[in-house]
Amino acid sequence: MTKETTTTQEEVSAAVAAESPATIYPLSQHANDGKSQYGGRDIIGYGSNPPDPRWPNNAKLAINFVVNYEEGSENCLLHGDNESEKLLSEIIGVPAYEQQRHANMESLYDYGSRAGFWRLHRLLTSKDIPCTVFAVGMALARNPDVCKAMKETSNWEVASHGYRWWDYQNVDEDVEREHINRTVSIHEQHLGVRPVGMYQGKPNVNTRRLVVEEGGFLYDSDAYNDDLPFWTFEHGPKPHLIIPYTLSENDMRFASPNGFSHGGEFFKYLKDSLDYLLEEGRNGAPKMMSIGLHCRLVGRPGRAAGLAEFIDYVKTKPDVWIARRDDIAKHWYENHYPEDRSCV
Repeated sequence: MTKETTTTQEEVSAAVAAESPATIYPLSQHANDGKSQYGGRDIIGYGSNPPDPRWPNNAKLAINFVVNYEEGSENCLLHGDNESEKLLSEIIGVPAYEQQRHANMESLYDYGSRAGFWRLHRLLTSKDIPCTVFAVGMALARNPDVCKAMKETSNWEVASHGYRWWDYQNVDEDVEREHINRTVSIHEQHLGVRPVGMYQGKPNVNTRRLVVEEGGFLYDSDAYNDDLPFWTFEHGPKPHLIIPYTLSENDMRFASPNGFSHGGEFFKYLKDSLDYLLEEGRNGAPKMMSIGLHCRLVGRPGRAAGLAEFIDYVKTKPDVWIARRDDIAKHWYENHYPEDRSCV
């Protein structure tokens, strides 16, 4: 009788270690297996030891309110597009209409520029809240009154949100490069100053390279992967600053299934996020919190009421720094500029 032999796990592990993974696992082996940095991705980041941001006045949390100004740049046949808009409106889940206009969608977007923006402007300025505007170039060029209001509000930064509120995934590189340059020119023409921040919003893997090549941006925010700013050397020898944004603490969840249903839910979610991050900061790990706002969404009165309640709550916290995004960028340049790549 032949004696049965069994293979232990230790023997399997030894065999794997002795041979190439491609030999052991030929159907699942990939060149990026086991890597923590690859293709522009960094899975580890700061890990368990994030830096002390050293926020001004020893603040334990930095908060940045972001007003997305997009109305008048969305997909529409009147803008030269071949379909109607389908995203971020009261009509949740609507498909794009190919080669047709969508009258209701156009009207919902127009609410943002005609009424919602002004409600948010009154709210933020009356409470003296610094903020950043992610402004789409085409939208700015259509509304000189909005540009004038942004320009004359001293504690507002107007960053670039690209030239169109498009999904740039399959946009030709030369077109996207032209869009970036064109929106910089629109900012200079209508606001008197170029943008130093960039948030394309729906970028592709080439977008950051094009932003860096343009040469005039202090930072971009096309990332959602951290609670603190960080540097990357992905596109050249000089460090490029990324200030991550959010799709979570964001009123876009009013326009998504199972999202916020009223301003009170928005307030509660923002309050819980602030309280948790503030507690982390007081325990030695200060962070940053972004809050995304859209004129056609939270610009509605019942939702704006929840935002107003949250702003009043924030102002009861003396160890919170409410800042523009460019102020956060300048602070990071002054206090955390990497001397070499190992600091990233």
